[in-house]
Amino acid sequence: MTATDIARTAVGIIGNIISGALFLSPAPTFVEICKKGSVEQYSAAPYLATLVNCMVWTLYGLPMVHPNSILVVTINGSGCIIELIFVTLFLIYSGGKKRLKVLLWLLLELIFISVLTFITLTKVHTFKKRSAIVGTTCILFNIMMYASPLAIMKLVIKTKSVEYMPFYISLASFGNGVAWTTYSLIRFDKFITIPNGLGTLFAVAQLILYATYYKSAQRQIAARNGNGGVNLSQVVVGRDDQSKPDN
Repeated sequence: MTATDIARTAVGIIGNIISGALFLSPAPTFVEICKKGSVEQYSAAPYLATLVNCMVWTLYGLPMVHPNSILVVTINGSGCIIELIFVTLFLIYSGGKKRLKVLLWLLLELIFISVLTFITLTKVHTFKKRSAIVGTTCILFNIMMYASPLAIMKLVIKTKSVEYMPFYISLASFGNGVAWTTYSLIRFDKFITIPNGLGTLFAVAQLILYATYYKSAQRQIAARNGNGGVNLSQVVVGRDDQSKPDN
């Protein structure tokens, strides 16, 4: 193993750790759901979006699609399991039309990944073409997932408060983007570089917004609670705050 391979593996392991933490970040939300026995107003959209994203990236990292990408498979395969657990819990604790809607979206995603896998492995016969087809799909899904942070950033600017944009998730998203962008540049892979490079830029923008509106958020929270000593870190964000490691 060359020094380049060692460096790439080390960075990939770091990326796996950070991405794993991001995948698990909604766990407190689901603990709350289990205690209450209902999903209430929570949305399954972030978990369904992350699930299909992880499935596509797992396919991309398979040896018969894009060789030497085992660390892409390990983290996204783990992400698939974690998101399936979250979606299953959502199905258990939701009812009526909401449960049916989630079930239909899950079925569509499974059909989509099955068709993509079948076409890639049976109709395309070179690594280059397989990587291009699945890699382009990965980029498209990652770009669609950027709608979530954009909406949060718009809310921050509108309210002049970072109350609903958790600092540690933004920081972890930045670390995740840097790790996977570095990983992809050591042995250049444009399909990993493009989405994670963009993800890093979005995370930087979030951190800049946090620094800009932190004091304003402190004042708003203090005024609302009638207590000047309230700290932003004490605010518990109970809504969907998951970010896909763009990998």
